[in-house]
Amino acid sequence: MPASSFDDANAVHRAMRRLAATKTGRVFFRPTAHHLDQVLSKLTRGKYSFAGIAAGLPSVILTTIGAKSGQARTVALLGIPHPDGVAVAAANYGDAKHPAWYHNLKANPAATVVIEGETWECTARLADPVEREEIWVRGVTIYPGLVKEQEWAGDRRIEVFILGRN
Repeated sequence: MPASSFDDANAVHRAMRRLAATKTGRVFFRPTAHHLDQVLSKLTRGKYSFAGIAAGLPSVILTTIGAKSGQARTVALLGIPHPDGVAVAAANYGDAKHPAWYHNLKANPAATVVIEGETWECTARLADPVEREEIWVRGVTIYPGLVKEQEWAGDRRIEVFILGRN
């Protein structure tokens, strides 16, 4: 089970989390991490992701239906514990635009989640401002790099979805 906070993570995981929160880390991980996540997720049937192994981050393998294509789209994301299921932040490595999965969930909130090999159906909803702030604080406790990603995103507010179990 991944560490529940940055301080609880081992030295290697803390170093990887620090690296990911730098411009160098962003340049390296943004184009590569999702490919590594897809390979590891397929090989382990969703039990592991690159972020989970390399940085000890709690990962969610999220499958959405493409807003335009109608095709299944799978991505690994930071999972933030939530009583209704799990929450995910649409950080997109601090890009100026929301990630594709954000638009997919807005168009079709039904999705599939895999966490540590356990698969379940969910319905996504945007967190209200109070929920978002509580979830954001929890997320930053796990991965302080979210603060840097919000800075990089500029005027774009990073939204948070709650993926509630069906």
